[in-house]
Amino acid sequence: MCLVIASTGFLFLLRDLRKDRRDPALVALAFTYLCSAISYAVSITWVWVKIDQTTGITNASVPLAQCFVILVFALQAIVLAHWSRPLPEARQRARKVLIAAALVIITMITLFTLLTPATTRPVDFANYYAHDPYYQAYVLLYFGTYTVAEVYLARSCWKYARTATRPAIRYGLRLVSIGALITLGYSGIRISAIVGAEVGFSVDHLNEFAWACGDIGATLTQIGYFLPVIAMRSHTVRDWAAEHYWYSRLHPLWKALSTDDPGIVMEQPPKQLDELRARRRIDFHLLRHRVEIRDGMRGLRPYLSPEARSEAEAHRRAQGLKGRNFEAAVTADQIRHGVVLHRQGEAVSAPADYADAELTLTLNTVQDEFRHLARVASYFTAPPPQTPSDSPSTSTATGVRT
Repeated sequence: MCLVIASTGFLFLLRDLRKDRRDPALVALAFTYLCSAISYAVSITWVWVKIDQTTGITNASVPLAQCFVILVFALQAIVLAHWSRPLPEARQRARKVLIAAALVIITMITLFTLLTPATTRPVDFANYYAHDPYYQAYVLLYFGTYTVAEVYLARSCWKYARTATRPAIRYGLRLVSIGALITLGYSGIRISAIVGAEVGFSVDHLNEFAWACGDIGATLTQIGYFLPVIAMRSHTVRDWAAEHYWYSRLHPLWKALSTDDPGIVMEQPPKQLDELRARRRIDFHLLRHRVEIRDGMRGLRPYLSPEARSEAEAHRRAQGLKGRNFEAAVTADQIRHGVVLHRQGEAVSAPADYADAELTLTLNTVQDEFRHLARVASYFTAPPPQTPSDSPSTSTATGVRT
């Protein structure tokens, strides 16, 4: 499970990494998951045995996995540095952390080469070598670094969680802190095994508990880092879906206005189906739809008949519409009638205002305007390409609300 979570985290970030390799926090977080996944992969029993057979080095997976764990700690510290400090200071901290990690890894490998290899022991390796002085030094170095890193991680993440503005980041950092504290049970038992070998007590019966603390704590840490990433990605997906939703709602109205007056179109938009298949955002063309619909409506102002508005209002009241739905429906009918008059070149001597003229002044955000224009579009029915010479009554404009 730990391997699946770590691998999924790396693959999840890989796409973002391909798009933005200059974000040091993103790079460090992606490689945190990769190094964590490798440390779990080489610790699987059959992989452990295969590595021994391939390299000819007994228990080679031990330093391999644990060196990647040291890298995980270093990368996690780099992620936190870039999340909490100015870029120059974060880069300086990252260099110091990487140098310290490199020194620890070199020393660990040196001590491991001094061990007297026996047999491949993927399960009880730590307890088997507990009396070896070189292994004792190896364990004290590794788990001492492990403990310091987890304490730093727990304190820093809990501290930064207090100032985080986004709930996902706040909850994620707190989960990282809890996971880091749980892993201290793992390092504490491993250090106790070394002390017990000299003093005369054994912690062999706690071996399974040690693994549980390590795996559970590491899993919570990975999930904690993953929460902000998932929140950001879900926010992106939500924006993508909302953009395509509003675009599909506005497109029929835009199509009618742009067909009547092609001059309002700055750039022909792509087919929405193609953009959906390519999973591309459509934010630019959505904003252009909004601007061009408003331009088209302004272009129809000379063709807004007061009589047509009165007929539309009477027709929509008869349907029982009120409030914003009423204003949107009447505006839609005015647009339809204005398009017909524009095609015939019959401007009105005293044009009427749009029914939503006053409402438009109260729309404070772009989302408010999208909602209103989508409401107008839902009541709008485009006139047929060929219209009769006499203007049709607005009461025939039977838009439907969706």
